[in-house]
Amino acid sequence: MQLYHLSKTLRIAAGAAVFALAFSSSAMAEQKTFKDVIGREVKADLPSKRVLLGFYFEDYMAVGGEASFDKVVGLSREAWEGWRPTSWTKYVAHRPSLNSLPDVGEVEAQTFSVEKVLELKPDMVVLADWQYKGLGLDAERIEEAGIAIAVVDFNAQTLERHLDSARVLGLITGQEGRAATISAEYKAAADQIAKRIADAKKPQPKIYVEFGNKGPAEYSFTYGKNMWGAMATASGGDNIAAPFVEWWGPINPEQVLASRPDVVVIAGTESRKNPTSMLMGEGIARKEAVERLKGFTTRAGWSQLPAVQNGRVYGVYQGASRSLADYPMMQFFAKVLYPELFADLNPEQAYKDFYKKYLPVTPEGTFTVSLSDKTDG
Repeated sequence: MQLYHLSKTLRIAAGAAVFALAFSSSAMAEQKTFKDVIGREVKADLPSKRVLLGFYFEDYMAVGGEASFDKVVGLSREAWEGWRPTSWTKYVAHRPSLNSLPDVGEVEAQTFSVEKVLELKPDMVVLADWQYKGLGLDAERIEEAGIAIAVVDFNAQTLERHLDSARVLGLITGQEGRAATISAEYKAAADQIAKRIADAKKPQPKIYVEFGNKGPAEYSFTYGKNMWGAMATASGGDNIAAPFVEWWGPINPEQVLASRPDVVVIAGTESRKNPTSMLMGEGIARKEAVERLKGFTTRAGWSQLPAVQNGRVYGVYQGASRSLADYPMMQFFAKVLYPELFADLNPEQAYKDFYKKYLPVTPEGTFTVSLSDKTDG
């Protein structure tokens, strides 16, 4: 009799446990609605269990922690491995499973495969604003299949979009607290720059920024209201390209000469496809970065620019923009524009410190550079 009652009690307890687990799982899987950075209403089970990443891979990991990549089922590999190969290699060495993640193609190269996305059955696709716009009707096909799309945007390079994008990534990864902490640090850095400049009431130096991927022989993209252009403005600079380039694109070389910038910044990557392109980033020696930078000062007419005459020509890592880790680059811009106001800042160290705090790898190479930097040899 006692055994019967014990058995019955155990059955009741087990049933209650199963019911509680089912109820708990159901509660955890409850669909929630939130707005992404472009104001779209997104309905999804949060935190997401199967995520496909189109871009902003490190930002996703910084907010969600490395464990957030356990939920990633695919990515747009070219946007990481192709655009930042040294970074990709370093992350794969740390986390080999990255190398086996399925590739869905890249929007800009028009290789993005909706069929591959549907095959992977993600419950959340994270896209950059430019990717979402580029996909057009293909984005609708994904959503019609019952897959949520959340749009984030660090390319706008505004404080508002950066913080809002962190919020969205926090919701997707279930790390709202971590997202809030990173956002607070970013905002504090931006506020510090704005306050010092406002208090100093100094004239705005004129600045020209160019992506140096084409080398000195050919002018490449400059930036208006986004990316480096927005960062230059937020750092107190008078961006000479702003009246002529809305977002990004080439500018007439004669206009650069006529504008006579006080500061010139050339952005570069690790890519060696062009033997004269600006080199910056992972694995790039400072000596080589300085030599490439000097090449741009030999352009026709540039010897007459105040920036060149006064040695105020700098290099910056293209990969250190459009990211939660880019506030050190804002510090760098502020420092080259107003050296006396920001002498206490060490932007390159701040950039590395962000990685040490929030990411599993630490960058090694050259991420900011000046013509006057001392080099070995």
